Amino acid sequence: MCGIAGFIGKGSEADLGRMIGTLKHRGPDYQGTCLKDNVGLAHARLSIIDLSTSANQPFFNHDKSIALVFNGEIYNFQELKKELQKLNKYYFTTTSDTEVLLYLYEEYGEKLFDKINGMFAFAIYDFRKKHLLLARDRMGKKPLYYGVFNGTFVFASELKAILQHPAVSRELNLDALNEYLTFEYVPTPHSIFKNIYKLEPAVFLVWENGIVAKKEPYWRVRFDTEKIPFEDAKMKFDTLLHDAVKDRLISDVPLGVFLSGGIDSSTVAYYAQKNSTSKIKTFSIGFEDKSYNESSYAESVARHLGTEHYMQILTEKQSLDLLPELCNFIDEPFADASIIPTYLLSKFTRTQMTVALGGDGGDELLAGYPTFISDYFIDVYGTLPMIVKNMIKRIAHSLPVSDKNISFDFKVKQFIKGFELAKRYTHTLWLGSFAPSEKRKLFSQEALHSIKDQHGLGVIDRYLLEVPSATPFNQLLYSYYRTYLLEDILVKVDRASMFTSLEVRAPFLDYHVVEFLSSLPKNYKINGFVTKYILKELMRHKLPDNIIARPKKGFGIPLSSWLRNELKQLCNELLSEQALAKHNLFNYSFVKQLKDEHFAIKQNHRKLLWTLMIFQLWYKKWYH
Repeated sequence: MCGIAGFIGKGSEADLGRMIGTLKHRGPDYQGTCLKDNVGLAHARLSIIDLSTSANQPFFNHDKSIALVFNGEIYNFQELKKELQKLNKYYFTTTSDTEVLLYLYEEYGEKLFDKINGMFAFAIYDFRKKHLLLARDRMGKKPLYYGVFNGTFVFASELKAILQHPAVSRELNLDALNEYLTFEYVPTPHSIFKNIYKLEPAVFLVWENGIVAKKEPYWRVRFDTEKIPFEDAKMKFDTLLHDAVKDRLISDVPLGVFLSGGIDSSTVAYYAQKNSTSKIKTFSIGFEDKSYNESSYAESVARHLGTEHYMQILTEKQSLDLLPELCNFIDEPFADASIIPTYLLSKFTRTQMTVALGGDGGDELLAGYPTFISDYFIDVYGTLPMIVKNMIKRIAHSLPVSDKNISFDFKVKQFIKGFELAKRYTHTLWLGSFAPSEKRKLFSQEALHSIKDQHGLGVIDRYLLEVPSATPFNQLLYSYYRTYLLEDILVKVDRASMFTSLEVRAPFLDYHVVEFLSSLPKNYKINGFVTKYILKELMRHKLPDNIIARPKKGFGIPLSSWLRNELKQLCNELLSEQALAKHNLFNYSFVKQLKDEHFAIKQNHRKLLWTLMIFQLWYKKWYH
């Protein structure tokens, strides 16, 4: 796993050095640069496949007419290498997937995407055609930013690297900030800065003759329901998962598995152990607060599978001490607090491993979140008379506030919050932070007048237009793929793990698995009130019964209580009238109300306060 950066146009070797220097955490083993004909390419390498220096990047073909910088893994590179060797045109000097990828481009051009299976973000420059090709993997596991400034095209794995180029300007994107306050992240294609964008997943971009000459999708998930008997579907799912995990066990460095004790990570651990001739190593963390601690479930799975298990109980201090570091590895505001335990798990795993497999994607592909159960009640709630709805709201707001993980009062209040706008936005409001009505109170009048999309949910409308013929359920799943999975889960894991120089692979997001699960009927995924139905039936008798039956539990921290105690001083500092006056974006009176109600245990405003605190930390680090 690596970091990439570069530019086409004005720039120097020193600029390249600064850009790639910010990405050293992504690739501590080697940093390489190349500047030729106003084309700058840079690469930070984390050696995983072929540890020799011959696989260092930028990587060139034999006559040096084509150069590649590549972040990721091509899991089927060995088969593709054999295919290329049969052509008797290419002489391989390494055992890396990098070399295979470069020759695939030389042979097939833009058609290479039909052949590769992996997670990747790469840039290929063809000096003969004066043509840059940028691309990102199908599900968006690896990040890629780009922008054009005064005719210079700049790109990088992370925003911080782009900001090092002297042509790049920093201008706050208020529409992106508005979206962040709703989603808790900035949705693709925007970034928090104007004129800097994220390349969408499964899209390639061509820069040629000083313009973006082409920007096209090369793949899109389909929801054509496959008529397949349930038992046959289960057998096929078994084969696909087995193969996806097996492919991701290829590594020339130590490899382990994240094991939370949930069914997704436990499934990955099962297939990893099944494909291994020796004990695999599994890693988990626990918390002192029992309502947030899942370590006993992870230990249960490890004993059942016979893995070599490592577990660390985290103290409150370890999490709190990390807060000042957060903005070093999140270049944009990102308010999912579970990035803290994800980072600490990655750091713990990295003491022994360079690669880890995780269970990301299972919840989105198989409707595993409690929100999918709540979805059954949307229409029922919508038919209630207004007088009854108002009564329910009053009761909900009078419920005692609890600091427990996903407490009853929190779930009830979030459920009601989801009905502020049209039904297609309900899940976003359930998962997110500020509702539109709250943002109208939060933003200053000047800021509000500068925002185009007032409710900040236009991205949902755009995604629904991409799958117009899908059923409402599949449209909902697709919106989860393109928002919560892409922008929250994958960003969290990528930034947290790569900051420790750990590569994380996600077997559930193998595109063969994604295509298959997306083709299955709804009742194979959510059957009555049973979520992830086909996975639970597949893993029955393979995993302990208590793992199959246990409800979904998030990877969280006791943020609500911390904000009243250990983080109260920081909260007051970041959200003081003086601190907010530095940008005049927010109304202090409303922010003070949120703080006072939370501190007095009248309401649980942890999501709202944390979202604002993270923005303030980011603003101080990257913008002010």
